[in-house]
Amino acid sequence: MKTGSKNKVIAMIPARYEASRFPGKLLQDLNGKTVIRRTYEAAVDTNLFDDVYVVTDSDKIEKEIRKHGGKVIMSQKEHECGSDRIAEAVENMEVDIVLNVQGDEPFIDKNSLAKLLDVFEQDQLKEIDLASLKTALYESDDITNPNNVKVITDHNGFALYFSRFPIPYPRDTSAQVTYFKHIGIYAFRKSALMDFYRLPMLSLEAAEKIECIRYLEYGKKIKMIETSVKSIGIDTPEDLEKARKLLD
Repeated sequence: MKTGSKNKVIAMIPARYEASRFPGKLLQDLNGKTVIRRTYEAAVDTNLFDDVYVVTDSDKIEKEIRKHGGKVIMSQKEHECGSDRIAEAVENMEVDIVLNVQGDEPFIDKNSLAKLLDVFEQDQLKEIDLASLKTALYESDDITNPNNVKVITDHNGFALYFSRFPIPYPRDTSAQVTYFKHIGIYAFRKSALMDFYRLPMLSLEAAEKIECIRYLEYGKKIKMIETSVKSIGIDTPEDLEKARKLLD
């Protein structure tokens, strides 16, 4: 596990069995191992964390991870989002930084995660509440797709807003704007995560259905780190087939 950091850092993998587009996807076979097992082992293998946990409300997922020697925390409450599920799990833990790893993204890029964690190592005054990833979009279909959450930042790389709409709006098409997709991998200070858990959802988050907007609405600072690595999430059976071919 991790060495040399001033902060105690853990990875949490929120894992629901039910999924609207692909129920049970985390327990699907991905070339000899389940999706959730591959994600868990990939997170452990980065050696970036003091501990890695799967956080779930599913007995099936708990059994799968424990069977292979992994660590699991069972949720005690119903949760609207992964951040709430993680917050409940870490509430009584002595940790500094919590990294949210998506359970359906087994192809973890260690370098991108290391850059997120380094944000907090360099933040001597502890002014940054969370860090997340963005990647450039170039195709108009990708830019206009509401399933791709877009992010705009200030000149120091801090998030100004997230939207499913193309932002900024290209009124002047000669302005040479690069559009960025938000990749939903977060590293939180524990204190910011607990604030999120306890504060009510406001109107902008409710309208866009983007949970990280809550942090902005309450004045939190989100540092965005650019990556060229495309995330590969498994949201549909077609995605699973692509992942199997990629592993082959």
